[in-house]
Amino acid sequence: MGKILTPDTIESAIGKEIGVSQWYEITQDNVNKFADVTSDHQFIHIDPEKAAETPFGGTIAHGFYTLSLLSHFAQSGCGVVVEGATMGVNYGCDKLRFIQPVRVGSQIRGRSTLTAAVEKKPGQYLFTSQMTVEIDGLDKPALIADWLTMVFV
Repeated sequence: MGKILTPDTIESAIGKEIGVSQWYEITQDNVNKFADVTSDHQFIHIDPEKAAETPFGGTIAHGFYTLSLLSHFAQSGCGVVVEGATMGVNYGCDKLRFIQPVRVGSQIRGRSTLTAAVEKKPGQYLFTSQMTVEIDGLDKPALIADWLTMVFV
């Protein structure tokens, strides 16, 4: 769980780090399952022998697989939590950049900073968080996204 906010403390949280998630291992089995679900079977993701001949030296996770883990990371430490909320929904991304490929076998985690919060209607907040997916042992992150979440209180 991330930082717990109340409607009165949302404004003071803008510009501050919300949290850091637990590490998550990228396995070949999960990459293969993601390939099956999305019908994206490019060899760089699913063929370790052929991928070993590329500059990556092995298989890499789909960028969209890494992106899809933002919800998991939010639940495991870096999401905005509003006391009394009935639900939160993904609202999209304003900006998304895939910076560094994630090799299978890597550990990744999410880190978030709340950059904006707007009460769209009474009890309905649109949050913008800068989400960074870090790769254990590397300086460059896998991705950076301005992630939008609508929270209903």
